Amino acid sequence: MLLMKLEAREKFSFLQLAHYLARIDNDYGEKEREIILEYCAEMGIENDEDFDIEEFSLEGTLKDFKSDKSKKIVILELMILIHADDKFDLKERELISKINDSFKLSSENLEFCSQWGKGVAALYSQGKLFINGE
Repeated sequence: MLLMKLEAREKFSFLQLAHYLARIDNDYGEKEREIILEYCAEMGIENDEDFDIEEFSLEGTLKDFKSDKSKKIVILELMILIHADDKFDLKERELISKINDSFKLSSENLEFCSQWGKGVAALYSQGKLFINGE
């Protein structure tokens, strides 16, 4: 819903960030894969199946987000991915804090976004259960 508001270049950069975040804890699972595919569908872009964590530049990618609005969207949406597997790993915490600091957003903002992401991830899971009749 929010990702559609990103500029074209920002969408591709967001996808790279999502892949990086999903792999940072060395546990890229099915729930994270599903969320990334949902992101791609929402943004109208193809998934990058060949993502290479070794070639990824966090600093370079973060520079693609110029407006505060885009930066806030990135943090909110990444929090959904973080909470998709019901784990908030130390490496994920460190990375999202680094992104938040790079964007010069407040730490209070990060806590709000975490709670929001946790809620959205839970609702997404409930919706899937309802749709699939499980």
